[in-house]
Amino acid sequence: MRSSILIIYTGGTIGMKTDAETGALVPFDFSGIYDEFPSLKRLNVDIDVLTMSPVIDSSNVEPSNWAALAGLIRDNYARYDGFVVLHGTDTMSYTASALSFMLENLAKPVVFTGSQIPIGVLRTDGRENLITAIEIAGAQRDGRPVVPEVSLYFQNRLFRANRTSKRSAEALNAFCSDNYPPLAEVGVNIAYNLPAILRPAAPAAELRIATRLARGIALVKLFPGLDEEILRAALSAPGLRAVVLETYGAGNAPTSGWFIRLLRETIARGVIVLNITQCGGGRVSMELYETGLRLQETGVLCGCDMTSEAAVTKLMYVLGLELPREETERLLRRPLRGEFTD
Repeated sequence: MRSSILIIYTGGTIGMKTDAETGALVPFDFSGIYDEFPSLKRLNVDIDVLTMSPVIDSSNVEPSNWAALAGLIRDNYARYDGFVVLHGTDTMSYTASALSFMLENLAKPVVFTGSQIPIGVLRTDGRENLITAIEIAGAQRDGRPVVPEVSLYFQNRLFRANRTSKRSAEALNAFCSDNYPPLAEVGVNIAYNLPAILRPAAPAAELRIATRLARGIALVKLFPGLDEEILRAALSAPGLRAVVLETYGAGNAPTSGWFIRLLRETIARGVIVLNITQCGGGRVSMELYETGLRLQETGVLCGCDMTSEAAVTKLMYVLGLELPREETERLLRRPLRGEFTD
């Protein structure tokens, strides 16, 4: 059975090709994808391409772009078996994480990919990334998609999208997932890690999208010598609703009086403070050390082993639901799309 795949090009390096006359990089016309990559005809898939207008550099991505992308997937959901989203690498983990929360009841593959080298350059990494992402999006077993979740494919590895971070501006293996194993590793064959793949709770449920994403989220990274007045100014910003606090090690922070008082004051105003580690790998365990316990006592929530990208976008999603405080905290304390290990 042939799978039908919709490629959505949002912008980014993967879609750039050298203009023969000027030598400048210009957007590639993906409607001619079979002419550019005739090997795609050998895959057991039918491909359509949709280019978002306008295409944007991923550094300019906003939540409104996420909402538009989610809407495109919803509007085309019944027509296709899977989706491939081509996106710039700089904010790909943010967009892919956001979509993992926004696409409610997702039961089909949504595979993000991109490249470090433009697709029009001879030794581009985009060619293999694109072809393999299409194959993964169309993969089925017993009539069901193999990877029915939002994922990110780059340089021979498929990751759960909301577990990824961009780790290098230059290496071809630009993305990592330090706290969760790959969903697939690609060599001569594609080896799927089936136990690691998220399965839909209700495969037949209608896809819904959540496009009301909250503003007022701040990301604060602790460092020795952080000035009280600077932090107070950040935590007193008008409209602040939640803070992702990147702490040391297993969730540790200063125990100085001013720091603890400031957190108490902030939380008392109704601001949510979510604790994640600034380390690449590992998790927050606030009960391990006195410094972490002090945070717990102030009402700081544990972010376990979430990435910064997942923590920020989850807060946008959950706060956007406009639920009572108790229900909001309950959703933040449990994994919704496999974004942390509880």
